[in-house]
Amino acid sequence: MEGEVAGALIELLRPSPAILLVAVGLDLVIGDPVYPFHPIRLVGRLLTGLESMLRSIGADGYGGGIALFVLLGAASLAGVTAIVSLAGQLNPALGLIAHAFFLYSFLALGDLIRHVWRVEQALSGSDLSAARDRIKALVGRDVDRMDAAACRRAAIESLSENLTDGFTSPLAWYAIGGLPGLTIFKVVSTMDSMVGYKTPRYLTFGWCGARLDDLMNYPTARATWLLIAAIAALLPSCSGIKAWRIGLQQHAILLGPNSGWSEAATAGGIQRRLVGPIWMNGQLVTDVWIGAAGDPPAQSRSDVARSVMLVAITGVAATLVAAGVLTLVS
Repeated sequence: MEGEVAGALIELLRPSPAILLVAVGLDLVIGDPVYPFHPIRLVGRLLTGLESMLRSIGADGYGGGIALFVLLGAASLAGVTAIVSLAGQLNPALGLIAHAFFLYSFLALGDLIRHVWRVEQALSGSDLSAARDRIKALVGRDVDRMDAAACRRAAIESLSENLTDGFTSPLAWYAIGGLPGLTIFKVVSTMDSMVGYKTPRYLTFGWCGARLDDLMNYPTARATWLLIAAIAALLPSCSGIKAWRIGLQQHAILLGPNSGWSEAATAGGIQRRLVGPIWMNGQLVTDVWIGAAGDPPAQSRSDVARSVMLVAITGVAATLVAAGVLTLVS
């Protein structure tokens, strides 16, 4: 009997191409609703509580960061497994629904595209103030100096950068390890976003989360670059050759080992330059551009539309590849 229960649970946690297609469809059509008990919000609250506990006992260095990962990963994995298992024991269909719910909740492409369009809608309505307010949710830079073109570039940059860690990496880790693999990836991603800073408070404590995030995104960042180039070659007003070349040549201009691949590839793909002057805390931190030297800076609604088309179709293509691989394996 115990063996049968364990076998049923393994089946419920195993990656499913059919559930993957449903979850991605829900993400693109519905987006990611904001509510207090969203799984990622719960992981974030647990992280905050564990951080306070660890710091209270003096575990605020490298060891504390490693302990945070172990505790947060174990608790999150146990929670997801328990819910899926309980639902499956009540009814096999409920187990599949629980599986689909977590997979859908851990994907973030649809909501990101919607937020980019909300920025564009404000700019199309000549409401620069609203666009600046909306861009704050996407980037950590001074927005009071940003004109409409800078807001559009920032939206495109955030969209293309987050294609990897918000969508293609979760897809890959789900395909590799099912719900457990995906859950651990989202734990690491949440740690990186909450404690992975190079500040005195988090330089050592956040090291574990930041390095694990780099490691888990490393292969998918490069695969995403190649996929963007392949899709750009098929789309009007896009360039697959530039996406491949700019991604290869300029990815290291941006901070981190991974984020630059998809962002530079998108700049080449839509044939527009991105980044430009960025101010933080009143200081000019960079005025570098990425993209082909002969291309104009991204600044128009059509540039945003082209980037959304490229990123969205790349996401769909990644989904079909993952579902196809899972189908062949199973």
